[in-house]
Amino acid sequence: MNTYTFYVSGMHCKSCVSMIDSELSELPYITEAKSNLSTCSVDVAGEFGDKSPENIAQELTQVIAKHGYRCSVEKQTPPKNWSDFKMAIPVAVVFLILFVVLQKVGLVNFVNTSSVSYGTSFAIGLIASLSSCLAVVGGLLLSMSATFAKEGDKMKPQLLFHAGRLISFFILGGVIGAVGAVFTLSPAATFTVGIIVGVVMLILGINLLDVFPWAKRLQPSMPKFIAKRAQGVSKLNHTFTPFLVGIVTFFLPCGFTQSMQLYTLTTGSFLKGGLTMGAFALGTLPVLALISFSSFSIQNSSKAGVFFKTAGLIVILFALFNLINSLVVIGLIPPLFNI
Repeated sequence: MNTYTFYVSGMHCKSCVSMIDSELSELPYITEAKSNLSTCSVDVAGEFGDKSPENIAQELTQVIAKHGYRCSVEKQTPPKNWSDFKMAIPVAVVFLILFVVLQKVGLVNFVNTSSVSYGTSFAIGLIASLSSCLAVVGGLLLSMSATFAKEGDKMKPQLLFHAGRLISFFILGGVIGAVGAVFTLSPAATFTVGIIVGVVMLILGINLLDVFPWAKRLQPSMPKFIAKRAQGVSKLNHTFTPFLVGIVTFFLPCGFTQSMQLYTLTTGSFLKGGLTMGAFALGTLPVLALISFSSFSIQNSSKAGVFFKTAGLIVILFALFNLINSLVVIGLIPPLFNI
């Protein structure tokens, strides 16, 4: 029994920790795998025979490379690629201009001064589905797909997964909204939740820029034991397992999902809560469908850095709007935007 520490490139958030630990623990010769986001490393214990650390790192990389990670013996300092901002900033500015125009003409009400609209939920879902933070859901989907593909069943499991995800997000989102109605939040509590949602989204956006390593430590996540059990569901091959996997994605450690769940509590309504989380899940559907039926992976794209920085800037924009609107609603500051 030996223990080795390898450095892992491609880690962005606590979702990555769950994914890496789950994948490596499945190897027959590994008894324990424990990742560390702060150091971007993983400790693995097991029977490795006479394999060199370099050979072990290569074998581990073969397992997790499909999710965008790579193991190495020596610590790799990832380039921050500040040049990506040359393209990311103009794209984000165009988005901002489009956002303001749509608000002015009243075609799309993404954000108002009192709540997050369904359009915002859908947009956040779309961004989340393309972010590295959704690697855990994409990885879960790929793992489940591989399990059923061995039996020659490709289409039905995918449809059941997406159906389970959409239905569960609506129903469980409604439950959270209904709980908010039972325990009616005071204006101060609603303000606090709004601030927390804004701060969480701000952290997510900064993390997506991939130039500030400290942001990784601040990102919230689901308790590890819940995430681990949810990951294990994908290894089953019962007929209705894909539907169950779709349901458990509601509980996976995605910061975007958790920020929307927290906001849903303030809706105080089953229908509004269900529609909010349903719109978010619907926003993730196009990209998850691509993952289901193709080898799509933004992380392996040559423009991944540009995309993540653009998405990060847009998420930061949403976060700032949310924070400012929360301050406006409670009367601490006057409206800054007439949109």
